[in-house]
Amino acid sequence: MANGKPEEFEEEAFEESPAPEPENDEVAKAAAIKNSLTKRRVIDELLEERKLQRRLRDYDYDLDDDK
Repeated sequence: MANGKPEEFEEEAFEESPAPEPENDEVAKAAAIKNSLTKRRVIDELLEERKLQRRLRDYDYDLDDDK
């Protein structure tokens, strides 16, 4: 665009890509599911850790109480 003329687009840029092969599509879906499950496990572990920290913080204990 340095010369002031609009860029010409090649027809190749607008051609449709071939449909993905079924095997590759299944592999991609499996990878997405695995990634999703991994993220969910990480979130669950963080929530559990927060819950345990809150319970520990709220726990009423007195270390100086010698009965």
